[in-house]
Amino acid sequence: MLSKRIVLHFPHRLVDQPIIYKLVKDFNLGFNILKASVTPQEEGLMVLELSGEDIDFNKGMKYLEDSGVRVQPLSEDIVRNSAKCTDCGMCVPICPANAFVIDPVSRKVIFEEDKCIACELCIKICPTHAMEINF
Repeated sequence: MLSKRIVLHFPHRLVDQPIIYKLVKDFNLGFNILKASVTPQEEGLMVLELSGEDIDFNKGMKYLEDSGVRVQPLSEDIVRNSAKCTDCGMCVPICPANAFVIDPVSRKVIFEEDKCIACELCIKICPTHAMEINF
């Protein structure tokens, strides 16, 4: 079973199409929508966790690509600027996904992007604006 957090960018011509429905029905994939912004006649954006058997997952990704939906891993959009980060730890308790941990030896904050759900709480609380979202 494969599970990935991805960002889908829908061109305006596809925002009224049943893309996610087809992923479920035709490719037997499960999903959890983490964030969505879809407006008629404009580009749509959806952050979701998609899961299924490897072969079904790959067929679903091919369907999205062939349909004109741009797919990218969520980890490409949530970025930690380590030059700005002071390891203050403000992000650690606020993160509902536990994507931030403090290394017990170095006392540095570690960002585990594969756990991130793009809630943006870290962006709002970071005093040095070290966390950035690019979608």
